[in-house]
Amino acid sequence: MPASLLRIGEFAARAEVSPRTIDYYTGLGLLTPAERTSGNYRLYDIADIVRVQLIRRLEAQGVPLEEIATALAAGPGDIGRVLESIDDDLKLLHSAAETAPAEIHGLLTVISARIHSLITVALQLPPDIPIL
Repeated sequence: MPASLLRIGEFAARAEVSPRTIDYYTGLGLLTPAERTSGNYRLYDIADIVRVQLIRRLEAQGVPLEEIATALAAGPGDIGRVLESIDDDLKLLHSAAETAPAEIHGLLTVISARIHSLITVALQLPPDIPIL
């Protein structure tokens, strides 16, 4: 077994999650075992620990695992188009916040803070994160 491949228990321990979480992520397509042993044990690439940490951070921000799986499976896309869309949405949100009644202004502030948090997480992604 190559040194960069780990059994599920060791992989989970290094990623600071339970083996059950790794099973769940694998079932959702968020992770894929690098290979299997002759005894049919799943082996995970040590580099995928970064992927687990990303999933956990996005999950902590309230992003559903199904959306994370879809985004990771999509692979590289037209980043310029995505950024333009985000910029347009933020301009709309800002405009709505300026004219909103006080009770809605608080909600829009919370939404804006969530968007900011998600963008911060996205900007911290390593450029070489393993994508399926």
